[in-house]
Amino acid sequence: MDAREADYANFVRTRTHALLRAAYLLTGDQHLAEDLVQEALARTHRAWLRLERPENAEAYARKVMYHAQVSFWRRPRIAEVPADALTTEPAGADDPAEAAIQRLTLRRALLALSAKQRAVIVLRYFEDHTEAEAAQVLGVSISTVKTQTGRALDRLRTLLPDLRVLTSDQQR
Repeated sequence: MDAREADYANFVRTRTHALLRAAYLLTGDQHLAEDLVQEALARTHRAWLRLERPENAEAYARKVMYHAQVSFWRRPRIAEVPADALTTEPAGADDPAEAAIQRLTLRRALLALSAKQRAVIVLRYFEDHTEAEAAQVLGVSISTVKTQTGRALDRLRTLLPDLRVLTSDQQR
């Protein structure tokens, strides 16, 4: 194994978990996330010798992953979960069962978003990208990022009207 292949193997060992976490947030499904990361790593491997600096490999892999997810948007959509199935009562912060319910409720609400909206939310709030960076990664305009972010937040507020109560209870 030469040095470049060893660098790639090290990259896969050290960064796969972070890529998988981001892919899970994009897809909302563990199996789809694994497939997305596998696709991104395969494309990164094919481009490995062309990369000018191997330290930028994660950024390249993430961009490949987001672009693969964008192409997935063009496929038929899965039915959304009704909003009334997502509501829960505010809960105490010390109860692990209530915390699990809150996480599952939030997960269902995120899955109710369109793939574009979920991708923008992940980029903006999980990965802390600016609007311009998110637009560049997704290959869309900044106004599209702003529009999708606004729609996603409005949808989350509709699906989770008690979200402010949940977060304020957890901060006590």
